[in-house]
Amino acid sequence: MAAATNSNESYCTFTLASDVTAGGLPSEEEIAKQLESNDPKVRPVIGLRGKQMVRRRFCLGLCAVAELVDAFRESSRGAAVGCPGELIKRHALKAAIMAMLGGEALPRILMQVIRFCINSDDKPLKKLCMLYWEVVPKYQEPSSDEVLAAASGGRAVQRKMLPEMILVCNALMNDLNHPNEYVRGSMLRFLCKVKDEEILGPLIPSIKACLQHRHQYVRKNAAMAVFHAHKLHGETLIPDGPELVEAFLNAETDVGARRNAFLMLYHESEELAIQFLARNLDDVGKFGDGFALLVLDLTRRTCRTDPNQKSRFVRVLFQMLGSDSPAVSYEAAWTLISLSNSPTAVRAAAATYTGLLSSQNDNNVVMIVLERLEQLQKKHSKILQELLQDILRALSSPNPDVCRKVLDVAMTLVTHKNVAEVVTTLKREVAKTTQESSDSSEEKGKVYRNMLITAIHSCAVRFPDVAESVVHTLMDFLSSDGGMQVIIFVRAIVERYPDLRPAILQKLINTVDEVGNVNVMCICLWILGEYCETSETVTSAFDTISEQLGEAPFIVKREDKQAQEAAAAEAAKGPKMVTKNIVLSDGTYATQTVYSEPKASAALDTSPHLRKMIVGGEVFLGTIVSSCLTKMCLRAPDLGVDAVTVKGMAVKALLAMCGIVKMAEVTVSANKSSLADCSERVALCCRALLDPKATKILKRTFLEDGKASFSAFLKTVQEREASSNKEESKEEAITTQADDLIHFRQLRSLTAQGGDLDLDDGSDLARATGYADGGSLLSSELSHVYQLSGFADPVYAEAFVTVHEYDILLEILVINRTPGSLANLTVELSTMGDMKIVERPQSQTIGPLDQITVRASIKVSSTETGHIFGTIVYEDAATQEKGYVNLNDIHMDIMDYIRPATCTDEAFRSMWAEFEWENKVAISTSIMDLVGFLDHIVTSTNMSCLTPHDRNEKGSFLAANLYAKSVFGEDALVNVSVEKKNDNDGKLAGYIRVRSKTQGIALSLGDRITSVQRGLQPNRKQ
Repeated sequence: MAAATNSNESYCTFTLASDVTAGGLPSEEEIAKQLESNDPKVRPVIGLRGKQMVRRRFCLGLCAVAELVDAFRESSRGAAVGCPGELIKRHALKAAIMAMLGGEALPRILMQVIRFCINSDDKPLKKLCMLYWEVVPKYQEPSSDEVLAAASGGRAVQRKMLPEMILVCNALMNDLNHPNEYVRGSMLRFLCKVKDEEILGPLIPSIKACLQHRHQYVRKNAAMAVFHAHKLHGETLIPDGPELVEAFLNAETDVGARRNAFLMLYHESEELAIQFLARNLDDVGKFGDGFALLVLDLTRRTCRTDPNQKSRFVRVLFQMLGSDSPAVSYEAAWTLISLSNSPTAVRAAAATYTGLLSSQNDNNVVMIVLERLEQLQKKHSKILQELLQDILRALSSPNPDVCRKVLDVAMTLVTHKNVAEVVTTLKREVAKTTQESSDSSEEKGKVYRNMLITAIHSCAVRFPDVAESVVHTLMDFLSSDGGMQVIIFVRAIVERYPDLRPAILQKLINTVDEVGNVNVMCICLWILGEYCETSETVTSAFDTISEQLGEAPFIVKREDKQAQEAAAAEAAKGPKMVTKNIVLSDGTYATQTVYSEPKASAALDTSPHLRKMIVGGEVFLGTIVSSCLTKMCLRAPDLGVDAVTVKGMAVKALLAMCGIVKMAEVTVSANKSSLADCSERVALCCRALLDPKATKILKRTFLEDGKASFSAFLKTVQEREASSNKEESKEEAITTQADDLIHFRQLRSLTAQGGDLDLDDGSDLARATGYADGGSLLSSELSHVYQLSGFADPVYAEAFVTVHEYDILLEILVINRTPGSLANLTVELSTMGDMKIVERPQSQTIGPLDQITVRASIKVSSTETGHIFGTIVYEDAATQEKGYVNLNDIHMDIMDYIRPATCTDEAFRSMWAEFEWENKVAISTSIMDLVGFLDHIVTSTNMSCLTPHDRNEKGSFLAANLYAKSVFGEDALVNVSVEKKNDNDGKLAGYIRVRSKTQGIALSLGDRITSVQRGLQPNRKQ
């Protein structure tokens, strides 16, 4: 993408009022007349089209009245504004600037501005004059003879300044010597944009004099003007600039002026800057945040060039770590770590980072600091372990993302020495989640509690000593929304630590009546059926389950059903409002409104949770209950329970199982499809209790095989985690070959060190940006360039699209391929989808074979595939003929907004049942491998796979759940069910189902899967 060729656009960017450009710009003659006009009744010409240029006066219309009021307000501002003619000059000067930016020369206007505007006291007019001095041509055009002589190898064309610029320099000098300090300051700021030596030369004495001005605003801008002049023409105009600024810096007391002066020394005379810093080390903290950041930048650059200088800056770095400014302390900590790996320096920097965690409320700042701590942990984990409790204080943040990041960092620092303190802190945080009452805290508590339970689980797995202290605390949350995470943790602890089983099982028996979640209840019953290995626990668990289950039948009676429906209908009516007039104690009348709500039926809440679930039609839970009771009955004789008790247990179990089967046949529920499986499983349990031969065959299967399978599952999970940790701990891939050159900075010459190019800059940039090579960055940029028009069109256009999270930036390169100028060229854009154009490209004038770059900003409000289309409209400057070019559409890819994410299986199932939009895509691919196809879909859709699978396992069927989240917080769910058919040449078949809350994501993601599932793209790195 080429830059704009018009040099004026590179440093003069501003927005003119819409009334200047409405209907076209006035001619040079009209602008010249308006600049010299002082008639308050004359209105500036702002609405002319083509050559129809007339001077219009005020009429009695509404627009004229409004402009008359504006003119009156301008005239009533006092001497600073002057006569109403100043308003006319402003409009005329704006029109002149706009015309010159469009390519017009307007040579007559320069003298008119010098005569009628340069000495005005009107502040807006002075600002416009400064803008005009930036865009106006300051040099004479070379003659044809000089151009031909230079082209034939003669002397190069020498630029000659216009004679009028002498008057301009005189006016600039007058403003530099103006008694008003703000006029001087604004002129000094303007001079920082002037690059011409002939203009700056006569003004140098006045600029130096401004360094001694009484007002800090003038001195601050004067220092920047000296810096600018010395940077461009130091040896010619102001060779003593560094010494002058050093003397100024020693005497300066203003924070801003001192910072600007030190900035000049930092760039132009580094040695003088270091000397000043050495003399004022104790006072650096009093010089302001801007000065401190410059000192840190100087420290990094100096120590990188000469590592022996580190000792000179250690004192000031440790001093800045305690700065009141978070920006200064953060930069000081980062600088200290980049310069030294000593334990003292790392400990001080880490303490600063942890202090920022507790003192900052901005979540973005906290996340950045946590990322720094995460990087620091890779090399200095022992030092960070000392500050682990300080890091955990950041859990008080209300943002769940911050808490997740804190826990990720903290879990890598847990050791045998601090695990007890960490678990105590996590238990205290879990207890806090039940005490939160506000809506925001409640919303955070659901996610936060699951994160804490997962962290405690990982601590208990790695350090068995703390398992006993946490399991009983967590079991109090079985009835909460985090009960699924708790019961999974309890199940693993019961299997891995047999010594803890009696206490955990007794606690589970006592709390099973509080469980209200079906999935949690299933796991609780499975644990009781598998691990009750003493006569006391077996009988106690059986009695508790029987009590909670109640007696058969498990079917709602007709009378109860009618009562429930009546109560529900009564509750649906809502509260009744009764209004009546009453007499108050003072004898006045008032209106009283009473709300009466129906009484809740207490009879509906008397049955236990387990019976409610069974009666409600939970067929799968019924099979779990049957299996649990059967296991207890089969295990009881081996534990010494008497035969009479065992017989009674078997009878109760058989009656319960019969009632469950009857419930599955009669009740209409969502689990009706499980009736056949339920009947078969319950029949197997009944046979195991009634038939001695079946008991002998099935007893081992019921009592041992399930536990063995679960033990093997835990072992596989542990091995997978260990292998993943090994992969993460491996060193990065070797990017430097054995025969590559090694550059020692200490052995390089001072001339090489002082240069702008450093041979190690490439690796530094790679570490900073994350790109291992420049090719990947270039290819990613080129993939976002879209050709909008053809090469044979009179106007060629292409767009570079930059997608941010919530907006799209279009940089459109427009090239005029005709030999004539094109006026009023406009790129008119429109969008389809949830996109809105915020900033439209402005009209431009392009010379022959010239090019410009225009920009447009588009706001995105949802994750949908959108289209951007438009037309280029232009007008031939010579023939006044209009033309247009239709542009190709730009299709916005949904992948720009999709981010991989993770969630629990329970949350995935809940969202899958809740979301109503589904897109079913049939699988048609040339990929023959099941796992390879799944990896291809995951990579192409930018999603994360939630279903663990063994790559070494060979099978003919694979099912997996994928999950992602958009930048707008929208969830995207994908279920992949693929089968490898034996009768179809081994090709894959099946379906991919996409579900989301909105239609746009379901359709767009389905189209994406359809387009990429055919096969692997060639020459693509997976």
